[in-house]
Amino acid sequence: MAMNVSSACFSVLSYKKPNRIRALASEESAGAVTLKTDKEDKVKLGGSELKVTRLGIGAWSWGDTSYWNNFQWDDQKMKAAKAAFNASMDRGVTFFDTAEVYGSPLALGAITSETLLGRFVKERERNNPGEEVAVATKFAALPWRFGRQSVLCALKDSLNRLGLSSVDLYQLHWPGIWGNEGYIDGLGDAVEQGLVKAVGVSNYKEGRLRDAYEKLKKRGIPLASNQVNYSLIYRAPEQNGVKAACDELGITLIAYCPIAQGALTGKYTPGNPPSGPRGRIYTPEFLTKLQPLLNRIKEIGGNYGKTQTQVALNWLIAQENVVPIPGAKNAEQVEEFAGALGWMLSNEEVEELRSLASKISPVIGFPVENL
Repeated sequence: MAMNVSSACFSVLSYKKPNRIRALASEESAGAVTLKTDKEDKVKLGGSELKVTRLGIGAWSWGDTSYWNNFQWDDQKMKAAKAAFNASMDRGVTFFDTAEVYGSPLALGAITSETLLGRFVKERERNNPGEEVAVATKFAALPWRFGRQSVLCALKDSLNRLGLSSVDLYQLHWPGIWGNEGYIDGLGDAVEQGLVKAVGVSNYKEGRLRDAYEKLKKRGIPLASNQVNYSLIYRAPEQNGVKAACDELGITLIAYCPIAQGALTGKYTPGNPPSGPRGRIYTPEFLTKLQPLLNRIKEIGGNYGKTQTQVALNWLIAQENVVPIPGAKNAEQVEEFAGALGWMLSNEEVEELRSLASKISPVIGFPVENL
């Protein structure tokens, strides 16, 4: 059903005919473990009825030219992103996370991630009718946005770019400078109007998280998730009470940057640090201190026939109530990410890696985490 969108809404691209995709998920394991597709292998997001794979794919880099892709976007990168989407679907990883600001002109991007994801979904549906995909996107709490209607307006713009009549998960990308109660009201309205299946927040600290949970609870709507920066070497959610609050309240923690923007893959060394903005975070000095941990991750991975990337992702999955969403630029990365499923580190290995990581000074987080 077509959406009528007010011109006052924040809009980046033109209207697209919605393509209704019912979204669920299936999950598969990797390596020598048998493919699994039964319902027990899916996880519910918080207290909602939405089920997703234990691992998702982040689409931050798709269309972006301000942080990723060496500040340029071309047909080759678009084809690689499409291949990443299709490889993920083929491997049974069917949960995708995007946001209205990813790739948008507001973020100096080339094309919005939502637009690309919507195209990929539509083409996939044309070739594979009935295949299910779970789509999550996010509302940007921009200073000029006020009240619950701003959330609904932005959501309808996102739906237009995605070409969908509803999304599975709609999240507040970060806390607003003001107007947060109105934003939470808007999430509730979106659920009641059938525009979303579940709602969540992102970059919310414990106090704000509890407030959002209680406000939605009064309307009988569960707060499904809190998407935060969380990895083996960035464990702020464990230290600031967010992880404990999520576990207590039954809110799923969605972990972005779960492999620390590539630092935990073993790809980067003191002599070969990442390029662009990431190079200011993961400096040669930091990467030198990281080597003992990476060496141990590699040793543990060898025992399972797994890579460092797969161990780092599995460390999060083993926490329970955590769904990591690594960003994928190409099919090869997706293939590796999928290998984090279907097996589990032991409790002793989880704690050993946490202990080793605690000896490393944490990297700098994102400014939105401090709002």
